[in-house]
Order: sequence, then structure tokens, then C-alpha cells
Amino acid sequence: MFTGIIENTGEVTAVESTPDGGRISLRPAGGGVDTLAIGESVAVNGCCLTVTHAADGLLKFDLLRETLDVTNLGSLQAGGIVNLERALKLGDRLSGHMVQGHVDACGTISRIEPSGQDHILEIALPADHGGSLIPRGSITVDGISLTAARVEERAFTCYIIPHTWQVTRLHTLSPGDRVNLEFDMIGKYVAALLDYRKQG
Repeated sequence: MFTGIIENTGEVTAVESTPDGGRISLRPAGGGVDTLAIGESVAVNGCCLTVTHAADGLLKFDLLRETLDVTNLGSLQAGGIVNLERALKLGDRLSGHMVQGHVDACGTISRIEPSGQDHILEIALPADHGGSLIPRGSITVDGISLTAARVEERAFTCYIIPHTWQVTRLHTLSPGDRVNLEFDMIGKYVAALLDYRKQG
């Protein structure tokens, strides 16, 4: 479980293909690799992955084929930047919102531009995820807990404050880039329950 508050970014150093999926290696910007244990969960661009190597300043993660198909991790290249968050500890403050690290879909950035000191981020939703958001509701974008300021049928808009812009990978992105989306967990359960009752 995570909160969507990015703790660090990492630079991708290698991307490998394997028979069952792939493997990525990255170097966290702030170090701290020696504090991570093999088997620990880390959200990489909002996707919950298991640490398989933590030494020599590098982290490595194995990726399933499903992960490559559903998320933007399959399009990573050496030199790219990813958002990182360690798993939530019991007793920690929940500064963002409850995030599972289970990516629902990828959205596409349609607009990202300055607005005073802030930035406007507009993301196009996949066709089968319209209605998954409410205005002022929580949304996770590449692992970042954000508020959907404006919601349309096939898109939503967030406002990015300077701190978030600087400490995440958002400042490296451009229109056309794909971002991982995780919709609000409570909303998904409510939608599934209503759909079940409707079918029944």
C-alpha cells in the first residue's frame, strides 16, 4: 500500500527483455539503496514492484508480461526518469490517498503547460474508463496522488504545484506521453458493487 507521495526519482540504467516479461535497473537520485531489502515493495511510476537487487547504487525489478502490457514501464528506455515511493508503514501519515500500486490503465498527456507558478496537466482517458473519476476526486498519475480539478467524459485536468513539478518526473514529460493511472480504490469497489446488483 502507498500514498502517492513521491519520495524520490530514479534514472533507468538498463531495460532487458526476458522470456516471461522484462527487467529494469535504475539508480535512485538520492541514493538510499542500502536501506532497501530484497523482496521489498516499491512503487515505480505508480506500479507496485518487488526489489530483486539492491546494491552498488542500483535497484532491479522483474516485470511480468501483464505489467508490460498494462503500464508504461514497457516503454521505458535507458536514461529515462521514474517516480519512486516505498511502501507505507503502519503509523505513517497518509498525506496523499490510499494507493494500491495496481495500475488500471494508461492515459495520454494532451496538454502540459505553465499557468502562473503552477502547471496545467490534461490527460486523455481510455474509452473504457470514462466515469471512473469525479471532480475534486483523487487520481494517481505515474504514482503521484493528484486531485482531478476538472473532469470531462474522456479527459481530466490537474493543477501541479511547483514542489510536485520539481520533485517528480512530470517536468520531463510532453504531450503524447503515456502515464500510468490508478483510480480511487473506494470508487472502484462502489462501481463494481452497483454493476453486480444491476446484473443481478
